[in-house]
Amino acid sequence: MTLEEKFGAGGFVITADVLPPKGANLSRALEEAALLRGRVDGLNVADNPSALMRMSPLGLAHLLLEQGIEPVLQMVCRDRNRLSLQSELLGAAALGIRNLLILTGDHQSLGDHPGAKGVFDLDSVQLLQAAARLMAGEDMSGNKLEGAPQFFLGAVVNPAQEPPHLQIMKLEKKVEAGARFIQTQPVYEPERFAEFLRQIRRLKVPVEMGVFILRSAKMAIVMNEKVPGCQVPECLIRELASAEKQSEAGISIAARLIRAARELCQGVHIMSFNWPQGVLRALEVARLSPAGEAGL
Repeated sequence: MTLEEKFGAGGFVITADVLPPKGANLSRALEEAALLRGRVDGLNVADNPSALMRMSPLGLAHLLLEQGIEPVLQMVCRDRNRLSLQSELLGAAALGIRNLLILTGDHQSLGDHPGAKGVFDLDSVQLLQAAARLMAGEDMSGNKLEGAPQFFLGAVVNPAQEPPHLQIMKLEKKVEAGARFIQTQPVYEPERFAEFLRQIRRLKVPVEMGVFILRSAKMAIVMNEKVPGCQVPECLIRELASAEKQSEAGISIAARLIRAARELCQGVHIMSFNWPQGVLRALEVARLSPAGEAGL
């Protein structure tokens, strides 16, 4: 069952992520993906995340598809102009990749090539519009295509970003532009997230709550300092710091959040920084089956 079909059927969707390598060796990424096959409904393939140079996600996404794993191809606007972005969208379609997650992208100054020139010819709303236009059979200049691609378009929102009404306004534009599912940045306060969901209910689009598996208090502190929009509450940092085994405490926190997501929205997106074993463990503690239903 594809992501689109599962969302349409009202199922609880579980996705995780896989990072393309910083190099040409794909063995580790494919091994990690194989661990998650059948346990999640799809794997996001990141596109130079945090402005750190890695292999293009397109090749890895295609290999995942060949291995029976549903890829969600991320595409950021930072590194390419509209010609290149449209070309890559068509290339993805030719390789059978339908799920797209469109992002503007972190500023290049935050990554390992701070002297790189950011392109930002389009933003995420405009790229969603471009993808929708390709699906209608023409490019951004109105030229007809020889065969229109078909995509299941997704977008990102940060429910914790202040002020929230600006995030909601941007999300409305993304849905109007063609986004048909939403993944959030990491959520740590389910009650606050529930209020955010109440405010966007009118958009009638399925939402996956983002859950990041924290492996230590130090990781949480560094993320608060270095990752834009990340806000790990102090109470969770103290919980991690006081634990005998901080990685297990992080899994316990993630499992609590996954269970909360099960009651609040249509899915969960689990982020782990190359730790598929942590994803599996969090799902086990949360007692979710591969189909996303509560275990016995």
